[in-house]
Amino acid sequence: MNTNIDTAALDVGYDVPALPGMDEADIQTPCLVLDLDALERNILRMGEYAKAHGMRHRSHGKMHKSVDVQKLQERLGGAVGVCCQKVSEAEVFARGGIQDILVSNEVRDPAKIDRLARLPAFGSRITVCVDDMANVAELSVAAQRHGTTLACLVEIDCGQGRCGVGTVREAVDLAKAIDAASSLTFAGLQAYQGSMQHLEHYADRKAKLDDAIVFVKAVVAALRAEGLEPELVSGGGTGSYYFESASGVYNELQCGSYAFMDADYGRIKDAHGQRIDRSEWENALFVLTSVMSHAKPDQAVCDAGLKVLSVDSGLPVVHGRDDVRYASISDEHGVIEDKHGALRINEKLRLIPGHCDPTCNLHDWYVGVRNGKVEVVWPVSARGKAY
Repeated sequence: MNTNIDTAALDVGYDVPALPGMDEADIQTPCLVLDLDALERNILRMGEYAKAHGMRHRSHGKMHKSVDVQKLQERLGGAVGVCCQKVSEAEVFARGGIQDILVSNEVRDPAKIDRLARLPAFGSRITVCVDDMANVAELSVAAQRHGTTLACLVEIDCGQGRCGVGTVREAVDLAKAIDAASSLTFAGLQAYQGSMQHLEHYADRKAKLDDAIVFVKAVVAALRAEGLEPELVSGGGTGSYYFESASGVYNELQCGSYAFMDADYGRIKDAHGQRIDRSEWENALFVLTSVMSHAKPDQAVCDAGLKVLSVDSGLPVVHGRDDVRYASISDEHGVIEDKHGALRINEKLRLIPGHCDPTCNLHDWYVGVRNGKVEVVWPVSARGKAY
């Protein structure tokens, strides 16, 4: 995947929303805008945290779906590699030169397993999650066919109630099967507790993680008793990374949303009762929108609707304004409550999306701005790669 795209050959407003060197005021809307200063501060902060606590940080590509953002996370923050959720995502990052890729999900379809087994040929270490004994044989046969090696993590259910085995015995048996299989290596555990990430209160999140850590420690102890030392015990998200870091058993974090922030994550509280988008992380991702109608005196209409914003976690929030409110959404429009008539036609607003991951997947480009100027235009490299 070549991310050095000649954007100068593209038409602003049709192919791309902006070109490097343009004023921020001239960006075509609606589009994704990255505040590069805030993004870099977030990345540096997570990198420094991970290093200080002896943790690896594997940033999550399903959030940004961008080879360029991933490379920034590796260069500035020391990220050791990327998590992906789908084989097609992993292919994009492998072609983009990312060297260590974890598909933090199960892969069961034969065609997808075959494509997964080819990926090490790009020079990347490829790891995948397993929670079923039959999958071990499927992966082994495919890797042998292509003359490659796949690393495998046994996924355990830490309380998410989704994928992963639920007992110590099942985890050990899977690990032993992987260790014995040709062209596979047992690399450790996938131990992500996702269902608690967005719980508002710190104590509630900690209680869920405390339960998970007890199970993880039991599995690790049983593996060691069988002579199977897990290289990785991987998990942790933006809402919990400090718990995994203090556990004494995890050694890799999988945080993603910290880099961009969104309205839903931003509202959760830290240990001191402060919103994390005010104490830990900055909003670096915005959907830039323009006012296109103000026919009614108390409301404006903008050009950012469902086609460019995901609202599964709520409506977007207008950044830096308390005098207007994004009130309702339709396919192409957003209605903004403007009781004082403060907005003007073509005025631009930065919207903080409710949920960054699916919002980013709706766009082709990131426009990176610094000091009021467009500095970079990056493709959303893995947009639509959901298979």
